Amino acid sequence: MASVRPQLAAAARSDATSETSLNDIVALDALALSDAIRRRRVSCREVMQVYLAHIAQYNPAVNAIVSLRDAETLLAEADERDRQLARGDYLGWMHGMPHAVKDLAACAGLPTRKGSPLTLDAPDTQDSISVARIRAAGAIFIGKTNVSEFGLGSHSYNPVFGITRNAYDTTRIAGGSSGGAGSALALRMLPVADGSDMMGSLRNPAAYGNVYGLRPSQGRVPYGPAPEVFVQQLSTEGPMGRSVADVAQLLVTQSGYDARSPLSLAHDASLVAGALQRDVKGVKLGWLGDFGGYLPMEDGVMALCEAALGDFAAMGCEVEPCAPDFSPERLWRTWLTLRHWMVNGSLGEMYADPARRDKLKPEARWEVEGGETLRAADVFRASIDRSEWYRSLARLFERYDFLLLPSAQVFPFAAETHWPTSVAGRPMDTYHRWMEVVIGPTLAGLPAISVPVGFDVRGLPMGLQIVGRAQADLAVLQLAHAHEQQTQWVRRRLPSMLARR
Repeated sequence: MASVRPQLAAAARSDATSETSLNDIVALDALALSDAIRRRRVSCREVMQVYLAHIAQYNPAVNAIVSLRDAETLLAEADERDRQLARGDYLGWMHGMPHAVKDLAACAGLPTRKGSPLTLDAPDTQDSISVARIRAAGAIFIGKTNVSEFGLGSHSYNPVFGITRNAYDTTRIAGGSSGGAGSALALRMLPVADGSDMMGSLRNPAAYGNVYGLRPSQGRVPYGPAPEVFVQQLSTEGPMGRSVADVAQLLVTQSGYDARSPLSLAHDASLVAGALQRDVKGVKLGWLGDFGGYLPMEDGVMALCEAALGDFAAMGCEVEPCAPDFSPERLWRTWLTLRHWMVNGSLGEMYADPARRDKLKPEARWEVEGGETLRAADVFRASIDRSEWYRSLARLFERYDFLLLPSAQVFPFAAETHWPTSVAGRPMDTYHRWMEVVIGPTLAGLPAISVPVGFDVRGLPMGLQIVGRAQADLAVLQLAHAHEQQTQWVRRRLPSMLARR
């Protein structure tokens, strides 16, 4: 396809590095693409044609998008979006934009396999709350993004669709469980992506894809509809993107109260597009780092993150080390108890059936078995400990505006490895211990975004978490936006397979 109109090409150049062979359309960030469609500088059919061709070229290398729908059907839906525009019917900022839903969320017309042979290949008949809102904003659903089996583990591989690989090094992992979303974004196969996060599943893949992933405040994005809406307070859905503005706009779409999700938050009127500019001079940042050496880190992770502290200082922020008055060992015990309890509840019925149990991966069986030994008093005690952890961070926020810590403890590892058995010479006693660094914001229900902080000598990316006070999602996005303007990592470093040959 020939280069699109001069105005669009100019916008695309501003959204990509100077060393790129990208088509002008896929080079655009989501908001720029949205504007081009709304102004009819490019048709929805053109957008769909270009994206499908781009996916056909790059998806085989990473296996990020699965359950891809028929091209003829998708082009017909794009034509309908063009007809709607022609008669003045504009659905919203995602009008005509291709979108792939994380394969843990229900999307009418597509199967939700969750990476498991125990799920059905039949298409869903209704959307989840978040997906319905994305549909209402005008998106065209092209397929799903790959995940780890049932979302367990930060490596997106499963027996249904296989391994999702890293956009910067296809011999390595993309992270998880939103790994398909992260790699698809990094390779410009999607304008923006949805994901979910229980143990860093929006933050870890963002770090490994040199993009942004926000775990919103608990309740910001309504959960469900699902039978366990009152007890599911570890996982949350949220946005990923190549710019903080894109992440913020998708969060606006996903967020807001829904009566089917009784613990969901009312819409935050301050959370609107264009509210990201903020003077961050004098903002106080507490650096949690590796919790005083408690967390083992692969060589190079702390160096990159500590170098990023200099970027915040250059922005006028005040950065100093800090530590919560709460034992990290106690925090891990709390996490294990609540995680076992939740996974046992969701997968216990499958585990109870010997024929289905054999089709669960060993890590899933281990989680269920851990839940089998719990007493009600254990779960209640963990809830008390979780509350005390929240109060511990609240005390830190009396001194600091934000807290910072790495997004991962290791760089992307070999894709054929299920999980690291050791980090920095220390053995990992569970399949997810190597991601312990992400559990703090989860258990406190706080907003946390992973921002890119650069690459190691092998060209492997890393991210850093910005954690805010309870329900301070906009403030977290504002600081992340300021850091983006300071560093511009996404535009500075595209995956090599996208570079001009």
